Amino acid sequence: MYVIMAIDKPDSKNLRLDNRNEHVGYVLANDKVKTAGPFVSDDGATMQGTLLLLDTDERAEAEAFVENDPYNKAGLFETVEIRRWNHLIGGLADPNK
Repeated sequence: MYVIMAIDKPDSKNLRLDNRNEHVGYVLANDKVKTAGPFVSDDGATMQGTLLLLDTDERAEAEAFVENDPYNKAGLFETVEIRRWNHLIGGLADPNK
């Protein structure tokens, strides 16, 4: 698995919101995304980045996922970090269900 951590550029709230529906659709269309959600400010009100867990053993697949993400194509991200990750403990329930 790979964890993708992307931090938004400063003052990019409108850019994020303008591309949010396309980004969410892109994420939902990929069955290898096991969990995803935004980083938020301490008060929980402002989205500041993205975290995704991608179920693949291929770094190139994780890189391609980021490359084609509508947020990335729109220039939202200041930094992107892709790290291989081993799931060891616990699981996550979908908060939308």
